[in-house]
Amino acid sequence: MYFAMNRFRIATGHETAFEDVWKNRESSLSEVPGFKEFRLLRGETVAEEGYTLFVSSSIWESRDAFSAWTKSENFRAAHKSAADNRQMYLGPPKFEGFSVVEGA
Repeated sequence: MYFAMNRFRIATGHETAFEDVWKNRESSLSEVPGFKEFRLLRGETVAEEGYTLFVSSSIWESRDAFSAWTKSENFRAAHKSAADNRQMYLGPPKFEGFSVVEGA
């Protein structure tokens, strides 16, 4: 199993707009071979830092399945509008990938 996560720093005041982008997006992930699960996570707001941390988290059968998706037309279609909302982001997302070492 492989866990793929992107961390987003969203400028304070843009949290609802960011969530709406995710909630209203067209997604074909459920049709992608090897895809298991997706979650959008919202961190605790720390006003003095000027942003709220969000994490997009997806679970895949394998790293290869995830990698194949990132090279697919589905991936390009899913990310075609990514630059449309730049004002809400404090920098680019930070990708983190994880392989399972132990788990139930």
